[in-house]
Amino acid sequence: MAITATTIVDTIIPIPQQRVSIFARDVALIIAGSILLALSSRMSFYLFSPYVPFTMQPFAVMLLAATLGSRRGTLTMLLFLAEGATGLPVFVNGGGIAYLLTQPTAGYLFSYPVAAFLIGWCCERQLDRRYTTAIWAMLPGLLAIYLIGLTWLTFWLHGDLPKAFTTGMLPFFVPDLIKLAAASLLLPSAWSLVRMFRSKAIDK
Repeated sequence: MAITATTIVDTIIPIPQQRVSIFARDVALIIAGSILLALSSRMSFYLFSPYVPFTMQPFAVMLLAATLGSRRGTLTMLLFLAEGATGLPVFVNGGGIAYLLTQPTAGYLFSYPVAAFLIGWCCERQLDRRYTTAIWAMLPGLLAIYLIGLTWLTFWLHGDLPKAFTTGMLPFFVPDLIKLAAASLLLPSAWSLVRMFRSKAIDK
């Protein structure tokens, strides 16, 4: 039975027919995604807040979720968290289970699987294929990152919600909107290139 491609990676890299091949392909994509996410954490610095660094991780989460879809995107984020929990230095300031239990930014990390599922689910319904709808595919994920991240940060700050807002969201709102806009432009552009190359291949 033919399998319908719902994400851009399934269009670029055709889905195999054999279950074993599909499994091996998905595992490779998930591992590669977790590595890319870990690399994105290296691009970080503290500028606006003493608790939350500026990082490219939200941008990477949006792109990976849109590319891989809800299931593989969520598993990529869970693998990333598992790698960090075992002590691998994949987070901004290292790794380890204590990191996930004590750091003020842990809530943002916990939000990534939720954000990836939401973005992937929207992209599987082709919202990422047009410039007019791509932003609506990315927005639920960014909102989930803020909601879960701020909830954890508020708890870490002993219930000081205003301080959590001013140190964990307000300074990053505009940069994150720029990341969201960039992701919302990249995905439809990528789909346009895919359609162009496929039409040229058919013409030949």
